[in-house]
Amino acid sequence: MPTYEYECLGCERRFDIFQPFSDAPLTTCETCGGELRKVFSAVGISFKGSGFYRNDSRGDSSSSD
Repeated sequence: MPTYEYECLGCERRFDIFQPFSDAPLTTCETCGGELRKVFSAVGISFKGSGFYRNDSRGDSSSSD
């Protein structure tokens, strides 16, 4: 189940909540009754495996002149 972060536009309270994809987004703050909005933030990316690094795509660079 994904975790969503919400912020209240009235009291500026921020909180996280676990919600299934099928649930409708929350719209009302439990504390003050103000309007809620979802907070979107950057997602961490992890590159694993070969082909992502500079030295993975290089051929044999040994040259004898």
